[in-house]
Amino acid sequence: MSSTRYQLPDPTVPLTDDLIMRHIDDNSRVIDLGCGDGRLMQRLSDERACNVVGIDVEQHNVTAVIRRGLSVVAADLNKGLADIPSDTFDFAVLSQTLQQVQRPKELLTEMLRVANRGLVVVPNFGHWRVRYEVLRRGRTPITQTLPYEWHESPNLHFMSMHDFRDLMQSIGLRIVKERPIINGRAVDRPWAANLRADSAFYLLERSSAPTR
Repeated sequence: MSSTRYQLPDPTVPLTDDLIMRHIDDNSRVIDLGCGDGRLMQRLSDERACNVVGIDVEQHNVTAVIRRGLSVVAADLNKGLADIPSDTFDFAVLSQTLQQVQRPKELLTEMLRVANRGLVVVPNFGHWRVRYEVLRRGRTPITQTLPYEWHESPNLHFMSMHDFRDLMQSIGLRIVKERPIINGRAVDRPWAANLRADSAFYLLERSSAPTR
């Protein structure tokens, strides 16, 4: 594998967790969809006194969360959230997971059914280096934390910031806040964001939700 291949930023960098933490109120009920080893859940519990529940399909992640003394459900997000009653949570987190599920539109809709607000972090495949890799080199970009060739990658869907905005409009979800992540910084309304952002953070709510 060539060392010059472009790699999207590591989604586990502190910036991602910090962004999410800043948008969740103290003592909130939070569900982390695709919670991994429970790193963010631990911070929400310790620093925000949140009541947190995680969902993950990987048994080693479920075990890691249990070892932290936190609540977790072993479940496949591809099967939906039908077992969770509506409005159970204040916030739902979906960080660097959306591109890996089979039906992202359905999961987003379900996420905003079970929670009042959603926090989503997704890679931006409209980034100029991604375009360069495809157009100039004819190669598929890979991520740093998922360093797989195209035939091994868990990423099933590739979206740009423009694609994400269009999807939110089509399914009736409102983007309350958008923060493109450029060179390791979350930037408010930068120029040419879809071209420059490695990934993006979104705070979502139902279109019918009252303005806060």
